[in-house]
Amino acid sequence: MKIGMITDSLGSLSFHEMLAASAELGLETLEFACGNWSSAPHLDLDRLLDSEAARRDFIAAVRDHGLEIAALNCSGNPLHPGAQGQEHHRVTQKSIRLARLLGVERVVMMSGLPGGPGDANPNWITTDWPPECIEIERWQWQEKIIPYWRDLVGFANNLGIRRLCLELHGHQAVYNPTTLLRLREAVGETVGANYDPSHPMWMGADPLAAIRHLGEAIYYVHAKDTRVEPVPAGIDGVLDSRHGSRYGERAWNYITLGYGHGEEWWRHFCTALKQAGYDDVLSIEHEDMMMSPMDGMRKSVALLRNVAINQERK
Repeated sequence: MKIGMITDSLGSLSFHEMLAASAELGLETLEFACGNWSSAPHLDLDRLLDSEAARRDFIAAVRDHGLEIAALNCSGNPLHPGAQGQEHHRVTQKSIRLARLLGVERVVMMSGLPGGPGDANPNWITTDWPPECIEIERWQWQEKIIPYWRDLVGFANNLGIRRLCLELHGHQAVYNPTTLLRLREAVGETVGANYDPSHPMWMGADPLAAIRHLGEAIYYVHAKDTRVEPVPAGIDGVLDSRHGSRYGERAWNYITLGYGHGEEWWRHFCTALKQAGYDDVLSIEHEDMMMSPMDGMRKSVALLRNVAINQERK
């Protein structure tokens, strides 16, 4: 297993500062955000698409620091019913084109989420009641989600990209193994999971059981932890719309690796991945508002070094 990072984790650093910090941390791979919900602090999407020389310089700079590009990331909502959806779709297509030009095999993203009929904003259906919920969800999948993803898979395949790695995230059509496998069955095996255990942690699922269930459908992994806060969660449950900066009040928080689940849990996590056939990148995503990015990255790398499974090939 290789230890990497989505570069937004050190988003305040310049491109070259981030590369130097990544080398200092002993990382092996990087995942670059291309836009949409990221400001893409380390990559100019249009410039890299337009200039072969810029692409050569970009790749050389990464390699000069002993690093490789594991994936591009264009997480956004191309299914948004408004103008945002159209823009996110454009960035998604550009990111897939850039992946081909850079020789990168994986694009990490989210499924997106449409509205219901006539809605101006996305509508995440998480219950079967009132009765209209079932009809809205059926309409979303049949009229919006599956057609969009069939087209996007075709677009990616025509460019030679066969791994679109969907993060199972709240407020997305694909947010758990069941919905991922539903989409995969409908549009084919180009769609797989970017498995990030921090999201099922707050949703009440068991990431280790989910890994076994997903198996070969896991194409990429984000390493991020969540701590469910017992008192607020005990009072209100885990559905929480308070901003992440209010971490003292929230029912759960994204947290540096080891501060939500200890090293033993992360050892089980890596073992489950290995048993499921995944022996690839663990891409750290630092979103802990209580700890500085570099300190959080150091602690996360140290933990993963102790638990990642590395098997010598003879």
